[in-house]
Amino acid sequence: MSAQGLLVGVLVASAAGLIGSSGREETRVQPTPSEAVQLPVEGDLPSLEGATLWLNSEPLTPTNLRGKVVLVEFWTYTCINWRRQLPYVRAWAEKYKNSGLVVIGVHTPEYEFEKNVDNVRREAKEMRVDYPIAVDSDGAIWRAFQNQYWPALYFVDSRGHIRHRYFGEGDYARSELILRQLLAEAGSRDLGPEASIAPRGSEAGADWESLRSPENYLGYERTENFASPGGAAKDQPHTYAVPARMKLNQWALSGAWTMKKNTSALDAANGRLVCRFHARDLHLVMGPAARGAPVRFRVRIDGQPPGAAHGLDVDEQGNGTVSEQRLYQLIRQPKPIADRQFEIEFLEPGVETFAFTFG
Repeated sequence: MSAQGLLVGVLVASAAGLIGSSGREETRVQPTPSEAVQLPVEGDLPSLEGATLWLNSEPLTPTNLRGKVVLVEFWTYTCINWRRQLPYVRAWAEKYKNSGLVVIGVHTPEYEFEKNVDNVRREAKEMRVDYPIAVDSDGAIWRAFQNQYWPALYFVDSRGHIRHRYFGEGDYARSELILRQLLAEAGSRDLGPEASIAPRGSEAGADWESLRSPENYLGYERTENFASPGGAAKDQPHTYAVPARMKLNQWALSGAWTMKKNTSALDAANGRLVCRFHARDLHLVMGPAARGAPVRFRVRIDGQPPGAAHGLDVDEQGNGTVSEQRLYQLIRQPKPIADRQFEIEFLEPGVETFAFTFG
Protein backbone atom coordinates (compact mmCIF):
# COMPACT_ATOMS: atom_id res chain seq x y z
CA MET A 1 0.00 0.00 0.00
CA SER A 2 1.39 3.39 1.01
CA ALA A 3 4.74 2.21 2.37
CA GLN A 4 5.49 0.61 -0.99
CA GLY A 5 4.57 3.85 -2.70
CA LEU A 6 6.96 5.71 -0.43
CA LEU A 7 9.84 3.40 -1.30
CA VAL A 8 9.22 3.65 -5.03
CA GLY A 9 8.88 7.42 -4.75
CA VAL A 10 12.29 7.70 -3.18
CA LEU A 11 13.82 5.44 -5.82
CA VAL A 12 12.19 7.31 -8.71
CA ALA A 13 13.24 10.68 -7.34
CA SER A 14 16.76 9.46 -6.70
CA ALA A 15 17.07 8.09 -10.22
CA ALA A 16 15.92 11.44 -11.57
CA GLY A 17 18.46 13.31 -9.46
CA LEU A 18 15.76 14.93 -7.30
CA ILE A 19 16.65 13.65 -3.81
CA GLY A 20 18.26 16.03 -1.36
CA SER A 21 15.65 18.70 -0.62
CA SER A 22 14.92 18.99 3.10
CA GLY A 23 11.38 20.33 2.80
CA ARG A 24 12.19 23.39 4.95
CA GLU A 25 10.66 26.67 3.92
CA GLU A 26 12.90 28.92 1.85
CA THR A 27 12.41 32.45 0.58
CA ARG A 28 12.98 32.10 -3.16
CA VAL A 29 10.47 34.08 -5.20
CA GLN A 30 11.18 32.52 -8.61
CA PRO A 31 13.46 29.63 -9.60
CA THR A 32 16.68 30.88 -11.12
CA PRO A 33 18.02 29.25 -14.31
CA SER A 34 20.53 27.27 -12.26
CA GLU A 35 17.71 25.93 -10.08
CA ALA A 36 15.43 24.97 -12.97
CA VAL A 37 14.59 21.28 -13.14
CA GLN A 38 14.74 19.47 -16.47
CA LEU A 39 11.19 18.27 -17.04
CA PRO A 40 10.69 16.13 -20.15
CA VAL A 41 7.21 15.45 -21.48
CA GLU A 42 6.04 12.11 -20.03
CA GLY A 43 2.70 11.85 -21.81
CA ASP A 44 -0.60 13.71 -21.83
CA LEU A 45 -3.15 14.17 -19.06
CA PRO A 46 -5.50 11.16 -19.37
CA SER A 47 -9.27 11.44 -19.37
CA LEU A 48 -10.99 12.03 -16.05
CA GLU A 49 -14.34 10.75 -17.30
CA GLY A 50 -14.09 7.61 -15.16
CA ALA A 51 -14.98 9.56 -12.01
CA THR A 52 -18.18 8.25 -10.43
CA LEU A 53 -18.78 11.63 -8.78
CA TRP A 54 -17.09 14.99 -8.29
CA LEU A 55 -16.90 16.80 -4.94
CA ASN A 56 -16.09 20.51 -4.51
CA SER A 57 -16.28 21.03 -8.29
CA GLU A 58 -18.15 20.43 -11.49
CA PRO A 59 -16.58 17.64 -13.60
CA LEU A 60 -13.19 18.63 -14.99
CA THR A 61 -11.70 17.46 -18.28
CA PRO A 62 -8.31 17.83 -19.98
CA THR A 63 -9.98 20.27 -22.39
CA ASN A 64 -11.39 22.65 -19.79
CA LEU A 65 -8.13 22.44 -17.81
CA ARG A 66 -6.03 23.60 -20.77
CA GLY A 67 -4.13 26.75 -19.83
CA LYS A 68 -3.93 25.70 -16.18
CA VAL A 69 -1.09 23.96 -14.38
CA VAL A 70 -2.61 20.82 -12.84
CA LEU A 71 -1.44 18.74 -9.89
CA VAL A 72 -3.22 15.36 -9.80
CA GLU A 73 -3.00 13.65 -6.41
CA PHE A 74 -4.04 10.02 -5.93
CA TRP A 75 -5.21 9.34 -2.37
CA THR A 76 -7.32 7.12 -0.21
CA TYR A 77 -8.44 8.48 3.11
CA THR A 78 -7.08 5.75 5.42
CA CYS A 79 -3.52 6.04 4.02
CA ILE A 80 -1.20 7.54 6.65
CA ASN A 81 1.39 8.42 3.99
CA TRP A 82 -1.22 10.53 2.18
CA ARG A 83 -2.25 12.20 5.43
CA ARG A 84 1.35 13.27 6.04
CA GLN A 85 1.60 14.61 2.48
CA LEU A 86 -1.75 16.43 2.66
CA PRO A 87 -0.68 19.65 4.45
CA TYR A 88 1.76 20.41 1.63
CA VAL A 89 -0.73 19.73 -1.17
CA ARG A 90 -3.44 21.67 0.67
CA ALA A 91 -1.11 24.66 1.13
CA TRP A 92 -0.05 24.64 -2.53
CA ALA A 93 -3.68 24.49 -3.68
CA GLU A 94 -4.53 27.55 -1.60
CA LYS A 95 -1.39 29.59 -2.31
CA TYR A 96 -1.26 29.14 -6.08
CA LYS A 97 -4.95 28.90 -7.01
CA ASN A 98 -4.97 32.50 -8.26
CA SER A 99 -1.72 31.93 -10.18
CA GLY A 100 -3.13 29.24 -12.46
CA LEU A 101 -2.80 26.03 -10.40
CA VAL A 102 -5.62 23.48 -10.16
CA VAL A 103 -5.17 20.61 -7.69
CA ILE A 104 -7.33 17.53 -8.29
CA GLY A 105 -7.53 14.86 -5.61
CA VAL A 106 -8.41 11.49 -7.17
CA HIS A 107 -9.84 9.33 -4.39
CA THR A 108 -9.27 5.70 -5.40
CA PRO A 109 -10.28 3.40 -2.51
CA GLU A 110 -8.28 0.48 -1.15
CA TYR A 111 -10.95 -0.92 1.19
CA GLU A 112 -14.58 -1.57 0.30
CA PHE A 113 -15.83 0.91 2.91
CA GLU A 114 -13.79 3.67 1.25
CA LYS A 115 -16.16 3.40 -1.71
CA ASN A 116 -18.90 4.84 0.50
CA VAL A 117 -19.25 8.44 -0.68
CA ASP A 118 -20.56 9.56 2.72
CA ASN A 119 -17.30 8.33 4.26
CA VAL A 120 -15.27 10.22 1.64
CA ARG A 121 -17.29 13.40 2.20
CA ARG A 122 -16.85 13.15 5.97
CA GLU A 123 -13.10 12.60 5.82
CA ALA A 124 -12.60 15.29 3.16
CA LYS A 125 -14.39 17.79 5.40
CA GLU A 126 -12.50 16.63 8.49
CA MET A 127 -9.14 16.84 6.70
CA ARG A 128 -10.00 20.17 5.02
CA VAL A 129 -9.67 18.88 1.46
CA ASP A 130 -11.34 21.83 -0.27
CA TYR A 131 -9.93 21.39 -3.78
CA PRO A 132 -11.76 19.34 -6.48
CA ILE A 133 -12.12 15.64 -5.71
CA ALA A 134 -12.71 13.05 -8.43
CA VAL A 135 -14.34 10.08 -6.69
CA ASP A 136 -12.74 7.10 -8.47
CA SER A 137 -14.59 4.25 -6.77
CA ASP A 138 -14.31 1.98 -9.81
CA GLY A 139 -10.59 2.70 -10.32
CA ALA A 140 -11.07 3.95 -13.89
CA ILE A 141 -8.86 7.04 -13.49
CA TRP A 142 -6.26 4.98 -11.59
CA ARG A 143 -6.06 2.64 -14.59
CA ALA A 144 -6.00 5.52 -17.09
CA PHE A 145 -2.87 6.87 -15.37
CA GLN A 146 -1.47 3.34 -14.93
CA ASN A 147 -0.94 4.36 -11.33
CA GLN A 148 0.04 1.86 -8.63
CA TYR A 149 0.59 3.88 -5.45
CA TRP A 150 -0.93 6.03 -2.71
CA PRO A 151 -0.01 8.82 -2.53
CA ALA A 152 1.05 9.73 -6.05
CA LEU A 153 1.52 13.17 -7.60
CA TYR A 154 1.37 13.97 -11.33
CA PHE A 155 2.52 17.43 -12.45
CA VAL A 156 0.80 18.65 -15.65
CA ASP A 157 1.77 21.79 -17.56
CA SER A 158 -0.62 24.33 -19.10
CA ARG A 159 -0.56 22.48 -22.44
CA GLY A 160 -1.82 19.28 -20.86
CA HIS A 161 1.52 17.43 -20.78
CA ILE A 162 2.65 15.36 -17.78
CA ARG A 163 6.08 16.76 -16.90
CA HIS A 164 6.89 15.02 -13.62
CA ARG A 165 5.54 12.40 -11.22
CA TYR A 166 6.37 11.50 -7.64
CA PHE A 167 5.26 8.50 -5.56
CA GLY A 168 5.15 8.54 -1.77
CA GLU A 169 6.00 11.10 0.87
CA GLY A 170 8.82 13.62 0.89
CA ASP A 171 10.74 15.89 -1.52
CA TYR A 172 8.28 18.69 -0.80
CA ALA A 173 10.56 21.66 -1.49
CA ARG A 174 11.51 20.27 -4.90
CA SER A 175 7.87 19.48 -5.70
CA GLU A 176 6.90 23.08 -4.94
CA LEU A 177 9.83 24.31 -7.02
CA ILE A 178 8.51 22.25 -9.96
CA LEU A 179 5.01 23.70 -9.55
CA ARG A 180 6.44 27.21 -9.52
CA GLN A 181 8.53 26.45 -12.60
CA LEU A 182 5.47 25.19 -14.50
CA LEU A 183 3.46 28.23 -13.41
CA ALA A 184 6.29 30.51 -14.59
CA GLU A 185 6.40 28.67 -17.93
CA ALA A 186 2.66 29.34 -18.24
CA GLY A 187 3.23 33.07 -17.73
CA SER A 188 2.47 33.48 -14.03
CA ARG A 189 4.48 36.17 -12.27
CA ASP A 190 4.85 37.44 -8.72
CA LEU A 191 4.35 34.06 -7.09
CA GLY A 192 5.66 35.41 -3.82
CA PRO A 193 7.57 33.35 -1.27
CA GLU A 194 7.05 29.62 -1.01
CA ALA A 195 4.20 28.29 1.09
CA SER A 196 4.67 28.24 4.86
CA ILE A 197 3.76 24.77 6.11
CA ALA A 198 3.90 23.42 9.67
CA PRO A 199 2.21 19.97 9.83
CA ARG A 200 0.64 19.06 13.17
CA GLY A 201 -1.25 16.19 14.77
CA SER A 202 -1.80 13.16 12.56
CA GLU A 203 -0.33 15.13 9.64
CA ALA A 204 3.10 15.50 11.25
CA GLY A 205 5.89 13.68 9.46
CA ALA A 206 7.01 10.27 10.68
CA ASP A 207 9.95 9.87 13.04
CA TRP A 208 11.95 7.99 10.40
CA GLU A 209 15.04 7.52 12.59
CA SER A 210 13.11 5.45 15.12
CA LEU A 211 10.71 3.66 12.75
CA ARG A 212 11.31 -0.10 12.81
CA SER A 213 7.78 -1.38 12.20
CA PRO A 214 6.22 -1.69 8.71
CA GLU A 215 2.57 -1.45 7.79
CA ASN A 216 0.76 -4.76 8.31
CA TYR A 217 -2.66 -5.97 7.19
CA LEU A 218 -5.00 -7.86 9.52
CA GLY A 219 -6.75 -10.11 6.99
CA TYR A 220 -5.25 -13.47 6.07
CA GLU A 221 -4.58 -12.59 2.42
CA ARG A 222 -1.75 -10.12 3.07
CA THR A 223 -0.85 -10.30 6.75
CA GLU A 224 2.62 -11.12 8.06
CA ASN A 225 3.94 -12.29 11.43
CA PHE A 226 0.64 -13.54 12.86
CA ALA A 227 1.61 -15.18 16.14
CA SER A 228 -1.55 -16.67 17.72
CA PRO A 229 -0.98 -20.42 18.31
CA GLY A 230 -2.42 -22.53 15.52
CA GLY A 231 -2.43 -19.69 12.99
CA ALA A 232 -5.46 -18.29 11.20
CA ALA A 233 -8.76 -20.15 10.92
CA LYS A 234 -9.81 -18.64 7.63
CA ASP A 235 -13.37 -17.30 7.28
CA GLN A 236 -14.72 -19.06 10.37
CA PRO A 237 -15.29 -18.09 14.00
CA HIS A 238 -12.40 -19.12 16.21
CA THR A 239 -11.14 -18.50 19.71
CA TYR A 240 -7.59 -17.15 19.59
CA ALA A 241 -4.91 -16.66 22.23
CA VAL A 242 -1.82 -14.45 22.61
CA PRO A 243 1.52 -16.26 23.00
CA ALA A 244 3.51 -15.78 26.20
CA ARG A 245 6.30 -13.96 24.34
CA MET A 246 6.13 -11.96 21.14
CA LYS A 247 8.93 -10.82 18.83
CA LEU A 248 9.18 -7.39 17.24
CA ASN A 249 6.47 -6.85 14.59
CA GLN A 250 4.51 -9.96 15.50
CA TRP A 251 0.79 -9.57 16.21
CA ALA A 252 -1.90 -11.78 17.72
CA LEU A 253 -5.59 -12.02 18.55
CA SER A 254 -7.25 -13.03 21.82
CA GLY A 255 -10.91 -13.99 22.14
CA ALA A 256 -13.58 -14.83 19.58
CA TRP A 257 -12.74 -13.49 16.12
CA THR A 258 -13.36 -14.31 12.47
CA MET A 259 -10.32 -13.64 10.29
CA LYS A 260 -11.40 -12.85 6.75
CA LYS A 261 -9.50 -12.09 3.56
CA ASN A 262 -9.07 -8.38 4.32
CA THR A 263 -10.07 -7.97 7.96
CA SER A 264 -10.28 -9.50 11.42
CA ALA A 265 -13.79 -9.09 12.87
CA LEU A 266 -14.63 -9.43 16.55
CA ASP A 267 -17.49 -11.83 17.38
CA ALA A 268 -17.74 -11.41 21.17
CA ALA A 269 -16.99 -8.71 23.75
CA ASN A 270 -13.56 -8.26 25.32
CA GLY A 271 -11.56 -9.50 22.36
CA ARG A 272 -8.00 -8.20 22.20
CA LEU A 273 -5.56 -7.31 19.43
CA VAL A 274 -1.89 -7.27 20.44
CA CYS A 275 1.29 -6.33 18.57
CA ARG A 276 4.93 -5.64 19.40
CA PHE A 277 6.22 -2.54 17.62
CA HIS A 278 9.01 0.02 17.46
CA ALA A 279 7.79 3.46 16.34
CA ARG A 280 6.70 6.82 17.70
CA ASP A 281 3.16 6.47 16.30
CA LEU A 282 0.79 3.53 16.03
CA HIS A 283 -2.39 3.77 13.95
CA LEU A 284 -5.14 1.23 13.34
CA VAL A 285 -7.56 1.26 10.40
CA MET A 286 -10.86 0.00 11.81
CA GLY A 287 -14.57 0.65 12.07
CA PRO A 288 -17.89 -0.69 13.34
CA ALA A 289 -19.31 -3.48 11.18
CA ALA A 290 -22.76 -1.86 11.38
CA ARG A 291 -23.33 1.85 10.83
CA GLY A 292 -24.46 3.58 14.01
CA ALA A 293 -23.15 0.81 16.29
CA PRO A 294 -20.07 2.29 18.04
CA VAL A 295 -17.67 0.03 19.91
CA ARG A 296 -15.79 1.17 23.01
CA PHE A 297 -12.17 0.16 23.47
CA ARG A 298 -9.28 0.37 25.91
CA VAL A 299 -5.60 0.71 24.93
CA ARG A 300 -2.59 -0.48 26.93
CA ILE A 301 1.12 -0.15 26.23
CA ASP A 302 3.39 -2.61 28.07
CA GLY A 303 0.34 -3.47 30.17
CA GLN A 304 -0.26 0.11 31.40
CA PRO A 305 -2.51 3.02 30.33
CA PRO A 306 -0.66 5.06 27.69
CA GLY A 307 -0.53 8.31 29.69
CA ALA A 308 1.56 10.85 27.76
CA ALA A 309 1.95 8.30 24.93
CA HIS A 310 -1.75 8.40 24.01
CA GLY A 311 -2.76 9.22 20.45
CA LEU A 312 -5.39 11.66 19.22
CA ASP A 313 -8.19 9.09 19.40
CA VAL A 314 -7.68 7.94 23.00
CA ASP A 315 -7.36 9.64 26.37
CA GLU A 316 -4.51 9.25 28.87
CA GLN A 317 -6.26 6.24 30.39
CA GLY A 318 -6.42 4.61 26.95
CA ASN A 319 -10.20 4.92 26.50
CA GLY A 320 -11.74 5.50 23.09
CA THR A 321 -14.65 4.64 20.80
CA VAL A 322 -14.75 3.24 17.28
CA SER A 323 -17.60 5.14 15.67
CA GLU A 324 -16.55 5.45 12.02
CA GLN A 325 -14.63 3.45 9.41
CA ARG A 326 -11.31 5.30 9.32
CA LEU A 327 -7.73 5.46 10.55
CA TYR A 328 -7.33 5.95 14.32
CA GLN A 329 -4.18 7.33 15.94
CA LEU A 330 -3.82 5.30 19.15
CA ILE A 331 -0.21 5.89 20.23
CA ARG A 332 2.11 8.88 19.88
CA GLN A 333 4.86 8.31 22.40
CA PRO A 334 7.60 10.65 23.59
CA LYS A 335 11.22 9.63 23.30
CA PRO A 336 13.07 7.42 23.94
CA ILE A 337 11.49 5.06 21.40
CA ALA A 338 11.97 1.34 22.15
CA ASP A 339 10.29 -2.00 21.48
CA ARG A 340 6.86 -1.82 23.11
CA GLN A 341 3.85 -4.11 23.38
CA PHE A 342 0.56 -2.59 22.29
CA GLU A 343 -2.83 -4.01 23.25
CA ILE A 344 -6.34 -2.89 22.40
CA GLU A 345 -9.35 -4.52 24.04
CA PHE A 346 -12.81 -3.99 22.54
CA LEU A 347 -15.58 -3.89 25.13
CA GLU A 348 -18.34 -4.83 22.68
CA PRO A 349 -18.39 -7.07 19.60
CA GLY A 350 -18.90 -5.79 16.08
CA VAL A 351 -15.59 -4.10 15.23
CA GLU A 352 -13.64 -4.79 12.02
CA THR A 353 -9.87 -4.19 12.02
CA PHE A 354 -7.95 -3.81 8.75
CA ALA A 355 -4.34 -2.64 9.15
CA PHE A 356 -1.65 -1.31 11.46
CA THR A 357 0.40 1.65 10.24
CA PHE A 358 3.27 3.35 12.04
CA GLY A 359 5.17 6.62 11.99
